[in-house]
Amino acid sequence: MSTLSLNCESEIHEIINRETSAWNQKSVALLLSVFHSDMVWVWPTDSQKHDPLTWTSHLGKFDQERWTTVYNNWFSTFELVRNDRKTLKIFVAKQEDGAFAVVDVDTLWRSESGEESHWFGRTCKTYTKTSDG
Repeated sequence: MSTLSLNCESEIHEIINRETSAWNQKSVALLLSVFHSDMVWVWPTDSQKHDPLTWTSHLGKFDQERWTTVYNNWFSTFELVRNDRKTLKIFVAKQEDGAFAVVDVDTLWRSESGEESHWFGRTCKTYTKTSDG
């Protein structure tokens, strides 16, 4: 493995760790720093829905103002009970212009009324080298 590939891997680890820290700190600014302006975040409808045919995208394409409002509302409504994440694999394409990371997530949120939102399962995060960074 080349030094450049190791550098790509360390950059991806940093992004994953920054996202985890953002959830832990309930920091909208830190969370939004992870997202590219052309990102669209797709989600399974629940942690048991592994077939992408059932997935959705509630937020659409990244929009700083809209996503700030959504996450401020989330953080003011829910308390973080736990946020356990483990990076299982990082794969960098030999061209080093794309990569993906596989992360196991066990994140539990609870509202004052006792409503829970449990993010549990394996996710694949994709990365693309762009001209803007």
